[in-house]
Amino acid sequence: MGQLGVRKAGGRPAGHLSEGDFLVRLRHSVAAALGALALIVTVPTSSHAAVGEFEYQTGQPPVGTPRGLTDPASNVCINLTGATEEQPAFSPKNLTASTATIFLDFDCGGDIFYVMNPGRILGNRVKVRSVVFS
Repeated sequence: MGQLGVRKAGGRPAGHLSEGDFLVRLRHSVAAALGALALIVTVPTSSHAAVGEFEYQTGQPPVGTPRGLTDPASNVCINLTGATEEQPAFSPKNLTASTATIFLDFDCGGDIFYVMNPGRILGNRVKVRSVVFS
């Protein structure tokens, strides 16, 4: 006895695709996968930047040279421009929407640090050489 099977018009068994049909479906599947990948790669996340300004001064307190960071990167240690070993920056103002942790040492090191909530302004007695935003 022969096998029972359903055949489509044209003599091909049901469920089998011609080479042309296969290539069309493959092309559509690849296009859909690439589209999904593009969405994943291009959708920004909020962890890339602390939105706002972080201001500070360098030079000789109480009046120094105003400096700042605009939309600084999050989770990255930033050494403050103008701060030196001899004269750290001072008067930090966290005007970002993120928490800033300021450090007396460069490279966000050492035991002396201060956590600044968003909107926090500290006086010229607070010294800082590096900062990281969370």
